[in-house]
Amino acid sequence: MKRRTRTLLLAAALLCVSGATAALALRSRVTTHEARPASLGVARATSELDALVDVQGPLTVETVVGADWAVATSGLLNLDHPKAKAAGLRDELAPIVIVFHAVQHPTRGLFLVDTGVDRALRDDREHTAFGGLAGRFLHADRLLVRQDTASWLAGRPVRGVFLTHLHLDHLTGMRDVPNDAELFTGPGESAEVGLVPRLLRGVTDQALEGKGALNELRFAPDRDGAFAGVLDVFGDGSFFALHVPGHTKGSTAYLARTTRGPVLMTGDACHTRFGWDNGVEPGSFSDDRPASAESLARLRAFVERHPRIDVRLGHQLRDEAPRVGAR
Repeated sequence: MKRRTRTLLLAAALLCVSGATAALALRSRVTTHEARPASLGVARATSELDALVDVQGPLTVETVVGADWAVATSGLLNLDHPKAKAAGLRDELAPIVIVFHAVQHPTRGLFLVDTGVDRALRDDREHTAFGGLAGRFLHADRLLVRQDTASWLAGRPVRGVFLTHLHLDHLTGMRDVPNDAELFTGPGESAEVGLVPRLLRGVTDQALEGKGALNELRFAPDRDGAFAGVLDVFGDGSFFALHVPGHTKGSTAYLARTTRGPVLMTGDACHTRFGWDNGVEPGSFSDDRPASAESLARLRAFVERHPRIDVRLGHQLRDEAPRVGAR
């Protein structure tokens, strides 16, 4: 109770310091940044994806760890789930990572899925979204930068960024992304109404400052009912967007057909190895837990049909022991 009270007080203080008014707090948009319907993508049925997913593709995917961090287990996992209870999980700090995925298309160029962390977070944290009172609210003292996005890019052009959702830890490398890169989100993502995103609207706007409009992917209902929607992003069967609402309204996972086999980037449809291995959906960090549980079940069923898929989770690596983030 004391932890929750302290968090709410910090949140309230953050809202005041950011200059937001009571009227603004009632507005639904998570960002004031321009959003518009995307023109990219062709709607598909899951059966069409099933027919292609195990065929070798043309892409490469590199997953880059930007930082180690630590956050509450109760946010990452539903601790009331029977499997979480049986495992004796408690609400304590859990080590996580902040990542981005670099997707290279042979003709279209380099795209990112999420953004990692920017160089300023390493060199001048006080003047980033993790500085000042916001940093206290976000427990920035637990965050240790491994690889900033600017250093990894080293001046390489970026054609676009596919954001799994608009939570700040997926935008923390955006300032290192060239301003001419196109930005893509799931449907209705910029109108998300969760309490914490509202409180962080100012720093979300700051992360997107100078960038082009958010292009919201347009899904059609999946004819097979396996997902909320499936989109062939480039129209060539190499890269698919999967609408997996729950964590946020527009949460989107991505499937890349690579030269080494299929790679699934879940975003925060699943944060952790325990969650994936046991079918335990995210906890308090998700806005709609029943929808979150359904989306996770759909992703796991998809991978069960295609066990060659390399699953890359939102905040833990499946092949690396987690580290506890600390400054």
